[in-house]
Amino acid sequence: MSASRATTHAQNTAEVRRILWAILVLNALVAAAKLVTGLLTGAVAMIADGFHSSMDASSNVVGLVGLKLAAQPPDEDHPYGHRRFETLATLAIGGLLLVAAWEIIQTMIDRILNGGSPDVTPISFGVMIGTMILNLLVTVYERRKGKALGSEILLADASHTASDFYVSLSVIVSLIVTSLGYPGIDLVVAVLIVGVIGRVGFSIIGRTSNILADHQMLDPGAVRAVLEGVPGLENTVRVRSRGPADGVHVDIDAQIKPATTTDHAYAIAKEIRERVRSTYPEVEEVQVHFAPQRDHALDYTLEARAAADAMGLSVHEVVPIPVRGGIALEMHVEVQPGLTLGEAHQQVSEFEARLRSRIASVREIVTHIEPANEQGAPLMHTQAALDLRDQALAVARRLYPDASWHNPTVRLALGGYALTMHCNLPSSVSVEEAHAIAEHVETTIRTELPPVQRITIHTEPSDAASAPPPPPNAGSADGRQPDDR
Repeated sequence: MSASRATTHAQNTAEVRRILWAILVLNALVAAAKLVTGLLTGAVAMIADGFHSSMDASSNVVGLVGLKLAAQPPDEDHPYGHRRFETLATLAIGGLLLVAAWEIIQTMIDRILNGGSPDVTPISFGVMIGTMILNLLVTVYERRKGKALGSEILLADASHTASDFYVSLSVIVSLIVTSLGYPGIDLVVAVLIVGVIGRVGFSIIGRTSNILADHQMLDPGAVRAVLEGVPGLENTVRVRSRGPADGVHVDIDAQIKPATTTDHAYAIAKEIRERVRSTYPEVEEVQVHFAPQRDHALDYTLEARAAADAMGLSVHEVVPIPVRGGIALEMHVEVQPGLTLGEAHQQVSEFEARLRSRIASVREIVTHIEPANEQGAPLMHTQAALDLRDQALAVARRLYPDASWHNPTVRLALGGYALTMHCNLPSSVSVEEAHAIAEHVETTIRTELPPVQRITIHTEPSDAASAPPPPPNAGSADGRQPDDR
């Protein structure tokens, strides 16, 4: 869980605890008023309602204890945290409702066996009407806060309190009918109260049992729709979700291309998590599991990069060429600066052997060995470097005078200089055309200016000329990174 989310959860828990304490006091007062009045007047329905309200207060205590336990941070024995204690507390609230229903049934049986009738007084009506108004206000407030805070305990307790309102309404009807000379209606209303309490209790138990049994919390189809278009994601195989309403955990099984590098896979997983969390704020954690898409068309560039990554090498400009009986691959391989030619050749030979073992259809591999770009090399401002920069810029402008050539820089490189420049081309130019222009200029500059060992050209659309410069590590518009050459 992120630090910001953990802080928000702690604040929500504190707010829920404060609400439960306030409602506990109110429920205790309401229960006491009903029980005392019911015992004094002998109204079974009113006594039953008093028991119901006392269960409201008991559920508040259970909720407070559950929240205290659930607020504990993860530890070695509970690496996923203690949130299930909150769910268990909610389950206990449902159980208390069923206990209250049984208490009422026992009181009804005693009335049937021993007889008697309730004594209806104005005080009885006053107590019931007053507690009904209070229950209604508490239910509305608690349900609104429960939805806002995503608290299953507040929502369960709101259902509990709502049932208390309808039970009290039934008791008032019972008192009115009894005062008209029909004392037996008191037991009938008590039966109805038991039915309401039992229904609410089983509803809470069923809902919390689903959470404990890892019931699916999010619609898998909707989650798949959210993930459509994630770059590099081939297929969303399975979506699973579980947990409480305000702390959902999501597991996603996805397929990507077999040769996807670790960095690329990490970027795909990060995008998946961000999309799910932005769509479903209640999601606390997203676990992404990748499996290769084996029946996908072979991507030679990804395969070459995967083999190179395993050896700490870099490759670019991977070009597959059809030959008799298979494919020939041509590519540039970057090795660490400072190696001898023999050491570099040995590394690249091992790389070629690995790549052949990965791709059975490869018949030939042609590699161009070059030192990796020294990103940390400082800009050169010597007269010789500046003259070389201007000469290279003149070559580019001679070859393609309509392109806007700008921002040339020169750095030291192994055996000479590394040159970088930008140019603007019409937005309608294809990526292939832009790459061909850059390739032509780079080849010509290397030929005419031997001190230039490496050159990178960033091709950009003309309408991007006024845009802020890209960050130091950003790639060029034709898809290559600054160290691609």
